[in-house]
Amino acid sequence: MVDVTPKEPTFRRAVAKGRVYMQPETTSLVARGAVTKGDVLAVARVAAIQAAKRTADLLPLCHSVMIGAVSVNFEIKDDYIEVESQVDTVDRTGVEMEALTACSVAALTIYDMCKSADKNMEIGEVALWEKTGGRSGSYRRSQDVPLRTERSSM
Repeated sequence: MVDVTPKEPTFRRAVAKGRVYMQPETTSLVARGAVTKGDVLAVARVAAIQAAKRTADLLPLCHSVMIGAVSVNFEIKDDYIEVESQVDTVDRTGVEMEALTACSVAALTIYDMCKSADKNMEIGEVALWEKTGGRSGSYRRSQDVPLRTERSSM
């Protein structure tokens, strides 16, 4: 584990995005709140927040950080739901892993809640989109950089 004790706490933020691909009928069920298990997006949001807070328990060399805020947003498209998670902290290390974990667990929760309606769902394109703070400075993923799944279909 990297020693971060000499570092000063600073404001840090990370944003991750991912997608859950599904049949249009399934996105319609989610949008209408008609999935048998309940409110898919509300449950996925809570799961993502819990996951962000437990990231250090899941990833062996990840520092435990004091999370100041977690926000999770969803965008329903015709054949997928996009998940965006944002994690903020004032600490000695970044929250990229917390944002990625939150995004991944939200996607897994959507999958779990919709699997009885759609056996062909896929989770993909989970990536870090933005990071601020820390020694390495800011990072923003370029819209021009295609994700691997987009590259393979070209």
